[in-house]
Amino acid sequence: MGRGASDGDRIELRGLRVDGVHGVLEEERLHAQPFEVDLDLFLDTEPAASADDLAATADYAAAADAVVAVVTGPPRRLLESLAAAIADRVLADRRVESVTVVIRKLRPPLAHEVASTGVRIHRRRVGGAGPGRGAPEPGRGAPESR
Repeated sequence: MGRGASDGDRIELRGLRVDGVHGVLEEERLHAQPFEVDLDLFLDTEPAASADDLAATADYAAAADAVVAVVTGPPRRLLESLAAAIADRVLADRRVESVTVVIRKLRPPLAHEVASTGVRIHRRRVGGAGPGRGAPEPGRGAPESR
């Protein structure tokens, strides 16, 4: 029997950089700016490990394509909204039980020099059918950033 996502199985995607037009300020909505996204896809990897078969697991290339589609898609004001849309797209893969999305704005319009601002959200499938919002994973929350 597989260990499953509840035991910590995950597929990681780190540092996906995508240009998009998102933000509260008008200047942010006029020109594309760089965003960086990390994903943790929680799922049972045992079937794929046993079969050595991509069809038995979540495809991280498809997850990356989902991120790019959302970030290059319609503008959103808040990173929270952008991250939630990414989570919903990733959870469309029924093999993914939950997902953590980290999104960073690499050139935030601040008066102070910072490397980035961002949000981290965790969403889990509700009732085993379709995307949904679960409680944040303990210790995984981040202050709201825009």
